[in-house]
Amino acid sequence: MRCVFVVVLTMMLVACGTVPRQTDNACAVFEQRDGLFENWERDARRVEREYGVPVAVLMATVYAESGYRHNAKPPRRKLFGFIPWKRVSSAYGYSQALDGTWASYKKQTGRWMAKRNDFGDAIRFIGWYHHQSHLKNGIALNDAYRLYIAYHEGHGGYARGNWSGPAKAGANRASKMAARYSKQLRNCSAW
Repeated sequence: MRCVFVVVLTMMLVACGTVPRQTDNACAVFEQRDGLFENWERDARRVEREYGVPVAVLMATVYAESGYRHNAKPPRRKLFGFIPWKRVSSAYGYSQALDGTWASYKKQTGRWMAKRNDFGDAIRFIGWYHHQSHLKNGIALNDAYRLYIAYHEGHGGYARGNWSGPAKAGANRASKMAARYSKQLRNCSAW
């Protein structure tokens, strides 16, 4: 019995760190992460109710930011063109939240134990940030393109219109994926 428990526990922990196989299908992502302790659909729906951001937009942001990698980090700069150096930013985890923005989130929400490499915490952060973009910049909560721009460039950068090429490319990816996820989610058996 003890051996079975150890095997099941090991399998659960391994599953937490792996990327879902079919990230281009929201229904499949949720089916792959529907465990008792790790249930992405439950987490996403809770955030949608709390902040009003559609599940498809939340999931598309994760898709565009980290590709569902729990430990995603930006690339390193190269010293002299070949020696790995510092990373281009402090972004980390599913949400790719920066250190300072994550600290502000924890302070403002009181979620001191939140971790960027925990899906439930990361998607709640994304919902919170998109809701802030709605309040500060008047962006509709279902406008995946503009929400992503504000997410990538910050609220001030969005307001100034300083939209970089990478932000626009990510926004296009997020917008297209949100539309695709939205259509898929309408046809999921659980929805």
